[in-house]
Amino acid sequence: MSEEKEDKTNYSADNIQVLEGLEAVRKRPAMYIGDVGIKGLHHLVYEVVDNSIDEALAGYCTDIMVTIHADNSISVEDNGRGIPTGIMAKEKKSALEVVMTVLHAGGKFDKDTYKVSGGLHGVGVSCVNALSTLLVATIRREGKIFKQEYSCGKPLYDVKVVGESDTTGTTITFSPDSSIFTMTTEYKFETLAARLRELAYLNKGIRLSLTDERETNDDGTFIREDFHSEGGLREFVKYLDGTRTPIIPEPIYVEGVKQGIPVELALQYNETYSENVHSYVNNINTIEGGTHVAGFRRGLTRTLKSYAERSGLLKNVKVDINGDDFREGLTAVISVKVQEPQFEGQTKTKLGNNDVMGAVDIAVGEILGNYLEENPKEAKLIVGKVILAATARAAARKAREMVQRKTVMGGSGLPGKLADCSDKDPEKCELYLVEGDSAGGTAKQGRNRHYQAILPLRGKILNVEKAMEHKIYENEEIKNIFTALGVSIGTADDAKALNMEKLRYHKVVIMTDADVDGSHITTLILTFFFRYMKELIEFGYIYVASPPLYLVKKGKEQAYAWDDSQRDAAIQRLKGTGKEENVHVQRYKGLGEMNAEQLWDTTMNPETRTLRRATIENAAECDHIFSMLMGDEVAPRREFIEKNARYAKIDV
Repeated sequence: MSEEKEDKTNYSADNIQVLEGLEAVRKRPAMYIGDVGIKGLHHLVYEVVDNSIDEALAGYCTDIMVTIHADNSISVEDNGRGIPTGIMAKEKKSALEVVMTVLHAGGKFDKDTYKVSGGLHGVGVSCVNALSTLLVATIRREGKIFKQEYSCGKPLYDVKVVGESDTTGTTITFSPDSSIFTMTTEYKFETLAARLRELAYLNKGIRLSLTDERETNDDGTFIREDFHSEGGLREFVKYLDGTRTPIIPEPIYVEGVKQGIPVELALQYNETYSENVHSYVNNINTIEGGTHVAGFRRGLTRTLKSYAERSGLLKNVKVDINGDDFREGLTAVISVKVQEPQFEGQTKTKLGNNDVMGAVDIAVGEILGNYLEENPKEAKLIVGKVILAATARAAARKAREMVQRKTVMGGSGLPGKLADCSDKDPEKCELYLVEGDSAGGTAKQGRNRHYQAILPLRGKILNVEKAMEHKIYENEEIKNIFTALGVSIGTADDAKALNMEKLRYHKVVIMTDADVDGSHITTLILTFFFRYMKELIEFGYIYVASPPLYLVKKGKEQAYAWDDSQRDAAIQRLKGTGKEENVHVQRYKGLGEMNAEQLWDTTMNPETRTLRRATIENAAECDHIFSMLMGDEVAPRREFIEKNARYAKIDV
């Protein structure tokens, strides 16, 4: 054995690395903020805003202002008490510097300082500091203005006094490190606005604002949006149901402290057929639910069923009614504040505190029971909706059984149009949902048969936002999607949940034409997945393909372009200088205009294709947008189009 090889294989104490301070965050940023893509970039802002929200929950802050500067740096300013700046005896450093540079340092572990806190682990603002090329902390307290700057988490100088102030508060300004966030450091106004709007509803009375200094209005002022809610969750539910038709005039509102736990929720029944329950713990969106959601469902079912039976409203009903029927057409937001929340897993997506279930159950039972007794007309409408849901569920169950009989395990095979792949490992397999038989045929010729399957879809699938559940399972194209995927509907815990164990593909790619109709088909399919197969989106299995818009050719040279700027650049590159030969530009109106080789090279080859993964960054905002775009109400959709018309690409 050579000496060099001995050095490489020797595993000793010298091989052990200890990452000091914030080095661990820079080395493994995804462990602390989820990822280093667009989601992680915006999470930096949420971490700083959450600190200000915690000040507000403690009763010391009323205004929070977020600003996106022209260089994509961010400022978050509040009028709270200001981070302490005195010297800590043990660390022999300013408390500000410790908070900004030491993990797990902060006031959130002291119950006397913060009763509840969204930043559970105390690593928030120090992580932001570690992942920023420059962070400036400006503190107003004790009649003075204190300041300290940091670069990649390291202080550039000691905390110093830079002026006087008759107000208090904290301003954090930071620039994300482009060497960490390599995909982009550009913030999206709409993404930040959605979170601030959510926080305004969850914390009634607090004023939040978002200003974008990268863009101005017609009068020269910066783009700005303010968020403030006095009605809290009542207004939140109205916002979510703004594109749906309610069956009761006002949301039912529940607020109180049960077993020492503050519980707030609002619920509204509408004429749709889906259940939309959004839950929060200390302002954290628990997308997987947990004990607070279980308590809500138990209290709702128990109270409604008891009232319906006492009132004789179920006397002539011939179908069995279960818990799902009480939640069809229901929009609800649940918010609890818990001193020591126990979350399952690292992602804070499912609450595990058992005492919260009883607290929510009791709160819902008391107030909903009183509402039903005091409002018999509305109570009758709700029970009528429940009975209708039970009747439709029986029909939907039969339709689902028909779908499941057609799955592979049912013995009647896959859809006739499906060109399956030879590999049977779901982690390696991809299913392309392709618009039209023509493009489907081209995709079948161009694919890699080993791991790529093709399912052509005829025309536009059913708009599930407007359809009753049994109609959805009867739709031929939707039945083919279910059958091809191999999933079954209904588990022991949830009648509408997917059995993910039978999923045949871990990458489902929606591939449609790059035109208005193609975009509509993509939206219809995404609506279907969001409403009936949300687990696939949550697991990161749904993608949208990006076929090119142009082919630019000159002689034997060619280039593909996905937008006008790429097209123009390709024209200039191929034209060269001093050559008279014309450059030919072909505009692809549809996938069918590409041959199999071109479709493979641009849209299906893993080495060269661009896929956009469908994610749920804000479940409540997704719910609102899908119902607005695909629901019955025209006015909100028209308003959305008018507001966003300047971003639209018109294909004439």
